[in-house]
Amino acid sequence: MGRVTERRRVIRVRGGVVSTRPDTLVAEEPLEIRLNGRPIAITMRTPGDDFALAAGFLVSEGVLAAASDVRNIVYCAGAKDDGTNTYNVVDVRLAPDVPVPDITLERNVYTTSSCGLCGKASLDAVRTTARFPIADTPPLRLSPALLAALPDRLREAQRVFDRTGGLHAAALFSEDGELLDVREDVGRHNAVDKVVGRALTEGRLPLARAVLLVSGRASFELAQKAVMAGIPVLAAVSAPSSLAVDLAAETGLTLVGFLRGQDMNVYAGEHRIDLDAIAATR
Repeated sequence: MGRVTERRRVIRVRGGVVSTRPDTLVAEEPLEIRLNGRPIAITMRTPGDDFALAAGFLVSEGVLAAASDVRNIVYCAGAKDDGTNTYNVVDVRLAPDVPVPDITLERNVYTTSSCGLCGKASLDAVRTTARFPIADTPPLRLSPALLAALPDRLREAQRVFDRTGGLHAAALFSEDGELLDVREDVGRHNAVDKVVGRALTEGRLPLARAVLLVSGRASFELAQKAVMAGIPVLAAVSAPSSLAVDLAAETGLTLVGFLRGQDMNVYAGEHRIDLDAIAATR
């Protein structure tokens, strides 16, 4: 739809020189997600991969587990004053045999691009039951060197970030370090929903042999999304939250933070990281 970026006039001050020029900004627009015609969430997102975003969101909410759970996903009429469609309303229609969850006011919340589902009534409401228990058998065994190489591979794939500097990214890698998918969005949780949603529609859930790398911090919500998709390893270039670490320890998720250069912190699931390889090089 060509709405990933927009141009705006900006006054630049560089080295004491004032100039006027157009600047490329990341686009941010609301997306209303409906389930069988009923609104369940609004998120601020970067337009693009909206169907995947909606599907991934519903995976993290425990509604979807396979592509066959979805009858179809369509844009709904969300017209501007001139009658053109905004493409900012998506309706996910479930297959006939998929139970429709109870949609209450507790779920009908506003989702910001930075904090995710902040409006949930309690922590227990967020701790949904995982449809795919983490069961990588045999467990992944990742070398620190492989993990250290992933942020550069992610950065190389961030096409829109190069033009705007204003996007988060989420990437899926194989256990051998192959880049499987990467999505960008103004919201870090949206970027994860997009990669998980694409995996759902392509019949690749659970992602039992994958590594999820996020460009920012690892919040509880991102750890939850990894667990709900059956992903055994979540790595972040910044810090995790205490609840993310607790959830990782409870579910068997490997959680790596501050992944920068050859440095990293392993907060949980260290059995998947070949730490002996570091000692062998000293």
